[in-house]
Amino acid sequence: MHFLSELIKNPILENPPKNYMSIHRHFYRYSKGDFIGPALKISKTSGKITLKGTHEYEDLILELVGKSISSSELEFEIKGKLISGEDLKETISHLGLTWELKKSTGQTKNYKADIIDKVKKNQLLQAIDIFRKNSYLLLSFGINPNCKVTTKKSIPQPSKKKVEDDDLSKRIQFCSGTLSTTATNLKMVLDSAVPDFISEIPKNWKSLIIFNNYKINEIEIPKNIKNSSLLRIMAVRKGKMFRSLDVDGEVIEKQYSIIV
Repeated sequence: MHFLSELIKNPILENPPKNYMSIHRHFYRYSKGDFIGPALKISKTSGKITLKGTHEYEDLILELVGKSISSSELEFEIKGKLISGEDLKETISHLGLTWELKKSTGQTKNYKADIIDKVKKNQLLQAIDIFRKNSYLLLSFGINPNCKVTTKKSIPQPSKKKVEDDDLSKRIQFCSGTLSTTATNLKMVLDSAVPDFISEIPKNWKSLIIFNNYKINEIEIPKNIKNSSLLRIMAVRKGKMFRSLDVDGEVIEKQYSIIV
């Protein structure tokens, strides 16, 4: 499940660094203030559904297109990169993948793997589910014009712009995906991306844009930790999450009090 869908269900997390690191890790770069979060555009025609997302929506786009693959036996090529803060060599091997994970030589401790591999549907979905908890999986593949994903291979810097100055058209070029327009796929996309807005979306929509922005009011600093980098990671953020859904130009807004 995408981290924002999890947060909608449970916005007040108890001890996030210990119990909910898969969500918490998306917030520990934020200080106090207002911040632009991830966004996703969903467009549909009679033939295809097009997804365009910012960084932090690439796993959802990859998952949705992956689930739409009709054959579980089809083997297809994937290309891209895995970026993680953990040594996941054993996990990669257990999944039957051939990715060579290398430790960075810089000050920031991370691990990266350049990916060129062939996988099947279930293998891909399993990798997405495992790596989204602690890593960024930046993959591209193309089976046919209605089943493809394109993702950039480097993570962008967090936006320093104000919410009102957001350059959405540029940000959502980070990852794109296409899947066929079927009733099953449409339901899957809406249930996964905008579960809190479904009852308010008209049947004949053409374009949806979901915005997620944050206001951090308070940062709870853990005691007995002197390492500044670890302090930033283990600190708990308290504030608001603002979700806005643009449905063909009409905007619906929701907000959540969050502890992350």
